[in-house]
Amino acid sequence: MRTRSERLRQMLLSDQLEFLMEAHNGLSARIVREAGFKGIWGSGLSISAQFGVRDNNEASWTQVVDMLEFMADASDLPILLDGDTGYGNFNNMRRLVRKLEQRGIAGVCIEDKQFPKTNSFLNGERQPLAEMAEFAGKIAAGKDTQNDPDFCIVARVEALIAGWGMDEALRRAEAYRRAGADAILIHSKRSVPDEIVAFAREWAGRAPLVIVPTKYYSTPTDVFRKAGISMVIWANHLVRAATAAMQSVAREIHTNETLVNVEDRVASVNEIFRLQDADEYSAAERLYLSASEASRSAVVLAATRGRGLDAMTTDRPKVMLPIAGKPLLRWLIDGFKKENVNDITVVGGYRVDAIDTAGIKLVVNEHYAETGELASLACAIDGLEAETVISYGDLLFRSYVLRALVESKADSAVVVDSSPSAENDRTVRDFAYCSRADDRGLFGTPVLLKRVVSAKHPQNSESGETAGGRWIGLLKVSRDGLVKLKAALAGLRKRPDFDALDMPALMNALVADGAQVEVLYVHGHWRGVNDLEDFRQAVDFAHAQTPFGSTPGDGSASSKVPHD
Repeated sequence: MRTRSERLRQMLLSDQLEFLMEAHNGLSARIVREAGFKGIWGSGLSISAQFGVRDNNEASWTQVVDMLEFMADASDLPILLDGDTGYGNFNNMRRLVRKLEQRGIAGVCIEDKQFPKTNSFLNGERQPLAEMAEFAGKIAAGKDTQNDPDFCIVARVEALIAGWGMDEALRRAEAYRRAGADAILIHSKRSVPDEIVAFAREWAGRAPLVIVPTKYYSTPTDVFRKAGISMVIWANHLVRAATAAMQSVAREIHTNETLVNVEDRVASVNEIFRLQDADEYSAAERLYLSASEASRSAVVLAATRGRGLDAMTTDRPKVMLPIAGKPLLRWLIDGFKKENVNDITVVGGYRVDAIDTAGIKLVVNEHYAETGELASLACAIDGLEAETVISYGDLLFRSYVLRALVESKADSAVVVDSSPSAENDRTVRDFAYCSRADDRGLFGTPVLLKRVVSAKHPQNSESGETAGGRWIGLLKVSRDGLVKLKAALAGLRKRPDFDALDMPALMNALVADGAQVEVLYVHGHWRGVNDLEDFRQAVDFAHAQTPFGSTPGDGSASSKVPHD
């Protein structure tokens, strides 16, 4: 396999236009690699910005090199460092080259300005250039110092930036080539590429030519190909993108004093773990510590066609209806997988042939038309052994809802919506009576489920007690809780009316058997899809979960309780 420096040199000498993308730390270096780029630009502006200092050599060269080491560890791509002026005279340049080679950095680009430098786009005309002979000597010192024959030194010509003209730019570039520079970076601050194209024409391919089109960003890339440019550097766009996103999120959280509006529009914590290569650590932990993580399972009850949606479900079950670009079932599966619930069983029935089975195990309730929810659950229960989430198939919810459920330490837990609209919504199906109402507090003794009453079979409480809210269709049981759930289901299967029983009957049986079922209150932030109006609102809700930069809708309201 070629070394990093060999790969950078190959890119510079390639007869194809090559590209480097800016990175400024280990995380962004890994993102650049995953995006498909072949090399990294270690931007001086971006690295200084992530330190929170100016691009005026305020970050020391040792701090920059230390950051490069993290970047090299995070990605196997060749890194070309934006080395400013070489951080001093010829002797600083020699030491810099040695340290970069020790850390596996493929090359360095230095610019012909005086140390300490200022960013080229800040009053460029007033920035003094280095003496040409002195800078050429610095290049020669670096080339004489390198041990790796493929280590690249790129000379950056600032004459156009400083207003010294084309002749001076060409004269300097030729002197640097003769001093040993492996490539020339010609820089311009104009919004059109005229200077660059003119320079390339006069340069006539004497050495590889590198450009940084930050200012003339609208130029079609084919212009660079036709001009004979060897490499384009996208110089600062990741740090700028990250800055815009962080500003937006910080303002949102500060204004609303809650995380609920941003959680689904930022990278998940699990995505950060993935970029940090957490899976490798987990594998090593299992190898060396024998400490494997407990697995999680889910059962999705999705056997019915969906009452109130007949016009849309002639050729597919309700769970395959498209919601904002992907099937309802896929929203559920993606939500489960974000919380490491990866063993997912879907119980199908109506038009089971139309269910997308990617990432799931599909079982079939052959008698779905004559049976209820517990008969569907019974089709999957024997295969369950781990902590399990049981869910209706027509749910959308914000990610924190499921996260709170799976992080509950209780053997059994349910999610109940305490929104005031529950009392007046005549279509609500399952009312949850609880040990305490939702006081919107963060702490306190656990709230326990007392019973769930179906609106189809209303029960009047002699005490006149008020329901705590609506059960939204999510139940979690731990390994021990699963044993109790299986026992309760086995008891219910002995009843002659078992085929007509629904999930509330199972939860009531659990409570009757002495199980403590914890209630996790939410206040909206979910949707169920029972009819055409629900479907319309679910589309709006799904669009509201899009990343920052899009136009979200109102995703805060609750909905009618869904069902299998």
